[in-house]
Amino acid sequence: MLQALRNKLHGWPSIVILGICVFAISFFGIESYFASHTDTYVAMVGKHEISQRDFQDRMNEARRDAMARMGDQFDATEFEKPETKRQILDQLINEQLLRQANDDLGMKVSSADLRDRISSQQAFQVNGQFDPATYRAVLATQNMTPAMFENSQRASLEPFLLPRAIIASTVITDADMDRYLGLLYQRRDLRWFAVPRPTLTDTTVTDAQLDAYYKEHQADFMNPEQVSLKYIEVNGADLKIDAQPSEDDLKKRYEQEKQRFVQPEQRLVSHILVNVPKNATPDQQKAALAKAEKIASEATPENFAKLATEDSDDLGSKRSGGDLGWLEKGVTNAAFDSALFALQKGQISKPVLSDEGYHVLWLRDVRSGDAKPFAEVRDQIAKDYTSTERDRQYNELAGKLTDQTYQNPSTLDPAAQELKLPVKTTELFSRKGGEGILANPKLIQAAFSDDVLTQGNNSGLIDLGQDHAVVVRVDKHVPAAARPLAEVKDQVRQKILDERTAAEEQKHADALLARLQKGEDMQAVASSAGATVQTTADAVRMQQGVAPEVLQQAFLLPHPAGGKAEFARVATHDGNYALVAVDKVQDGDLSKITAEQRSTLRDQMAQAYGILATQGFIDALKAKTEIKIAADRM
Repeated sequence: MLQALRNKLHGWPSIVILGICVFAISFFGIESYFASHTDTYVAMVGKHEISQRDFQDRMNEARRDAMARMGDQFDATEFEKPETKRQILDQLINEQLLRQANDDLGMKVSSADLRDRISSQQAFQVNGQFDPATYRAVLATQNMTPAMFENSQRASLEPFLLPRAIIASTVITDADMDRYLGLLYQRRDLRWFAVPRPTLTDTTVTDAQLDAYYKEHQADFMNPEQVSLKYIEVNGADLKIDAQPSEDDLKKRYEQEKQRFVQPEQRLVSHILVNVPKNATPDQQKAALAKAEKIASEATPENFAKLATEDSDDLGSKRSGGDLGWLEKGVTNAAFDSALFALQKGQISKPVLSDEGYHVLWLRDVRSGDAKPFAEVRDQIAKDYTSTERDRQYNELAGKLTDQTYQNPSTLDPAAQELKLPVKTTELFSRKGGEGILANPKLIQAAFSDDVLTQGNNSGLIDLGQDHAVVVRVDKHVPAAARPLAEVKDQVRQKILDERTAAEEQKHADALLARLQKGEDMQAVASSAGATVQTTADAVRMQQGVAPEVLQQAFLLPHPAGGKAEFARVATHDGNYALVAVDKVQDGDLSKITAEQRSTLRDQMAQAYGILATQGFIDALKAKTEIKIAADRM
């Protein structure tokens, strides 16, 4: 067949076909065959893309946080709502705007802030103190180098640089404090009574009314969509580790990983930073270098702390005389590291240039590194050996499960037979999830995904955390459906009666309120309704013994004028109503507020005003930045 084709393409036919191909390429452009670009961003902030991966990672993080915070009350469907997705995307957009502003303003995360962030994390601490060996070991288990981890931590701190600076620069005057405290500790004389529920007289509900209400509110009487799953589970905790390491194995591992048990050399250092703006001009760079050289020439061990307090641009360390604590190699940038470990104890360096600016270093002390002997760490190595072997077996089994279920997407049976793992089943559950593994948001998301639910495929490997994973497929699917009227007839009737009762209660409360506003005595009005008036003098915003809803409404009412009380109706938590009167308003007594209380409240006000100012700054950035949002990719 191929030979026949060759024969037919000899001569003028081949010339015609070749001519057509050349014409097509020249007319449309050869780049059209190669230059295919598909946008995948969820949002474009200026020239920076927020990818679907970035968005999904933040969604998953928010989902995990909500699940941990809410427990049994967690509702996975909240994270399917467009408004929730948009709220999370807005957070990412705001963070990117702040990062771009950092670049424009030359703001960077200082080494001191980064060091404090890392050293404060419990995963890297031993007996409450940062442990470098533990730090490196933990990162190794995550296939991360210190540089990679530090870059990620620096990136997570960047969006907070400007807000922190704005909050720190917020000024709260004494007059501001007095006005705020006067309102905060304001006192009000109030009276109130709970309105008794009236007796509902019209309790007749006809079939026509039942039918009409049911049709109008059918969404309230739905059985939710549900699925049950088949699944194969791999759980590292269930794996049995039969082989135990020999002494030779443990000693060999000790030699291979000896660096883990070596306390590296550490150096106690202080510094003075002369900041160099990111987009500094040559003149600015020269001026910064000249200032740093002058400081270095004047600095001595005796006056270094004083000079740091006066001249350092590192806000994190200047208050402590430039103290950076004990540092080891790899914690700071290469130039800083090189200069620090070239110094002799007590020596002060010449200016050292880094991304932040010029540093003048003072090496105050040195701790040499030493290795722990094998006998001291033998038990730890044995424990790690068992853990590593369990991880190896888990990863091998999880990998095989992934391969098998991918190769056979319409069934779990071949994987179960090959790996000798049982196929388990779940009960029916909705998008709100269920008990056990059915509470995991990743599993819920996979179960109701198009690929698993509609296409009928196996899911990918779903990581449930702590060496625990599953692959699922749908066993049964029950679509959402309206419950028949006959089944919910009593509920419909009760809802109709509840709405009539609520309307009657509001009408009754409004009639009583109208009498008060016309000038009738409150006690007389309350007595006519079978209620008792309660009185509280000098009530404050956190007053005990007054219903919160009543108290909140009382402090929203305007000041009484001309000796006449102000009245309002308020709905209470039990679905009833109360009527409240405010007779007198007095500002708080500021003489009773201690200096400590004023200081605490001043900090809270600065925080609140700073947050508002930061949001205003972000809004201004948004107004001058082109932002594109691809809602269909959220």
